[in-house]
Amino acid sequence: MTELILLNISGQDKTGITAELTDILARHDAKILDIGQADIHHTLSMGILIKTDSHRSGEIMKEVLFKTRDLNVQVKFDLVSEQDYNEWVGRQGKNRYIVTVLGREITAAQLAATTKIITGQGLNIETITRLTGRLPLDEAQQPLTKGCIELSVRGTPQDIEKMHADFLKAASDLNFDISLQEDSMYRRSRRLICFDMDSTLIRTEVIDELADRAGVGAEVRAITESAMRGEIDFNESFKRRVELLKGLDVSVMKDIAENLPITEGVERMMDVLKRSGYKTAILSGGFTYFGNYLKQRFGFDYVYANELEVGPDGKLTGRYLGDIVDGRRKKELLKLIAQVENINIAQTIAVGDGANDLPMLSTAGLGIAFHAKPKVKAEASQSISTTGIDGVLYFLGFKDSYMQQ
Repeated sequence: MTELILLNISGQDKTGITAELTDILARHDAKILDIGQADIHHTLSMGILIKTDSHRSGEIMKEVLFKTRDLNVQVKFDLVSEQDYNEWVGRQGKNRYIVTVLGREITAAQLAATTKIITGQGLNIETITRLTGRLPLDEAQQPLTKGCIELSVRGTPQDIEKMHADFLKAASDLNFDISLQEDSMYRRSRRLICFDMDSTLIRTEVIDELADRAGVGAEVRAITESAMRGEIDFNESFKRRVELLKGLDVSVMKDIAENLPITEGVERMMDVLKRSGYKTAILSGGFTYFGNYLKQRFGFDYVYANELEVGPDGKLTGRYLGDIVDGRRKKELLKLIAQVENINIAQTIAVGDGANDLPMLSTAGLGIAFHAKPKVKAEASQSISTTGIDGVLYFLGFKDSYMQQ
């Protein structure tokens, strides 16, 4: 006759606990059915589910009890019925989702709201993992800290659209970001990530910077804002704005490029993505000159943007060359690059902030609205509004400990 026994070990963590206990199990030929461990501030919580012959179970528990006393930790034994075990195994075949909670800090109110929504959908939380390093006590010394935890949940949501909506409202009310992703084979095998440039990789709209130099800043900004909100057609707004730049000396572009306000986290994010083998692209409704500047500085693999026409006198003509890189074109380019790189579209990521980014956000395997306009944030499946763009890394499952290697 066999017995299923769950060993719950807790106490101050120290080197060798797992080795000592599994050595006892090995000597008695016990089979480990499941094992898990967590460590919070040097406090250990470990569970080991074993299968053993009933005539050996008493000796195993006695030796484990003596050993845990020597190690100054506590152990609790629970018998598990075959019915409970089989029901647990059966639940493993259900859908699994990853919920990522991200913000400058993680509060009890944020977690309470998140877990209440998860429970209300009939899902069970299986594991909780901290992705960021531990936060400093004196936050004033490090104002740009980030906190992120990842929850693995099992089951099928009763209403996934309502779940998304509830998450979006909770995130807005409590000032944090939240991501819900199905834990499919593609989630941890992403290979291509495409970014919008203006107001995503940089904290400005380049065309507005050019317009200021041309003395038409107010006019161009009004058109830009209207286009980004989706109130007017992007192509028409682009033509109107470029026409207003007529006569601007092209030499100002170098000065603007060298003084672009780079978005928080770009350098860190690109370093991690390149070291991890990702292909990266800039797909921008802005201009190639500035996209190429960022490519050289940070190592992007592709740049697709708009080309301004320059006259023989070195001044902008108010016209552009080639097709406009609008929302439809961004979507096509995302698919084209994936095809060239032999990457499944489910392994792609798109990040942007404007209405013209929505087609590529909805086409990519993972679309992330970054500090986006309300309309874009409402339509995108995922969004980041509280941290720098390196917050994208946590949505991909990266941990700080990996990124520092």
